[in-house]
Amino acid sequence: MKNYKEIEVWQRSVSLALQVCKLTSHFPDTEKFGLSLQMRRVASSVPANIAEGWGRGSTKEYIQFLPIARGSLMELETHSLIVHHLQYLNDENLHHSQAGIETIGKMLNALIRSLRAGGSRPSGAGSPNP
Repeated sequence: MKNYKEIEVWQRSVSLALQVCKLTSHFPDTEKFGLSLQMRRVASSVPANIAEGWGRGSTKEYIQFLPIARGSLMELETHSLIVHHLQYLNDENLHHSQAGIETIGKMLNALIRSLRAGGSRPSGAGSPNP
């Protein structure tokens, strides 16, 4: 792999962040600087941490950033549930978001396990220094 943009989990997390931006654009104006902004920040944090870890130049540092990305993903999941209860997010959009979060979470877990084990990289994953 030449760079982090080739990693499937990064690509999917960028798509999720874009989805979150679209969904939050329909939130009430009172949430413009509240949950809407927080959800956008945390959603963009997932691919940003994957990219930052990659850019650090070592597998060890890459591994350190992936759990941070996973933590941001769990924060996004929590915010999604909250806004659903507030009725800012309908059932269909919640289900779609949760499915994306679950998939990305599994991909991050697999990538972390693979890198920690020092084994072969899963398809769509890599490190700057194999």
